Amino acid sequence: MSDFIDVSDPAALEDAVARAREVLGDRGCVVLPTDTVYGIGADAFSPRAVAVLLAAKGRGRTMPPPVLISDRRVLAGLAYDVPDEAEALAERFWPGALTLILKAQPTLTWDLGETRGTVALRVPDDAVARELLYAVGPMAVSSANRTGMPAATTAEEARGMLGESVDLYLDAGPREDRAPSTIVDCTVTPFRVARQGAVPLEALRELVPDLLAEGEEPPVPADRLAAEPVAEAPAPTPAPDGDDAAGRAGREA
Repeated sequence: MSDFIDVSDPAALEDAVARAREVLGDRGCVVLPTDTVYGIGADAFSPRAVAVLLAAKGRGRTMPPPVLISDRRVLAGLAYDVPDEAEALAERFWPGALTLILKAQPTLTWDLGETRGTVALRVPDDAVARELLYAVGPMAVSSANRTGMPAATTAEEARGMLGESVDLYLDAGPREDRAPSTIVDCTVTPFRVARQGAVPLEALRELVPDLLAEGEEPPVPADRLAAEPVAEAPAPTPAPDGDDAAGRAGREA
């Protein structure tokens, strides 16, 4: 049977973290609060634990979970060739609701799914989550819900969806906002927003002016525009007898 621990009382947090360490060491899953919504987490370096996490959500390997870390300094051990602008985003918005997709260190022995050599990293702005991360290290964490259902804003909501597939639920009270973290792909040039969330585009562009919004295409360079031939406009088609231009436009609108 799953354990359910109220960690809104700071006195209970030490015992809860110790229990979470046991669960994660046994390759189990823990539901934990974050600064956005509740998450389901597992040991990021255990392929078996990550597989359990994905199965609990009803998600396949094509949707790998991000990794939460306790501190910005951990980034260097998990990612390489980190652009200066990505470092600047981390310095400004971590801890906080910003996830950065970076190139994963190739020497790491983990299997988060079909990541194509990347890892999505975030430092959550939540005391319980960070206390746990300091104790157990990086965790693969996804929103605590079944795929296709709303993200859980309470531990009870998470338990209603995930049930006994999770060994431990840490309850720190309701989360006020369902907005997920904003995800920025820093492995492409220019950077691209992969998911818009709690951190607005305007705030990100203060540091990365050429950042592309979700679905936005990069502008065509001026030298390419000058080199491409300009097509001549086709000659207007004469209106049929008894038909005026205004009448045709009205029917074609």
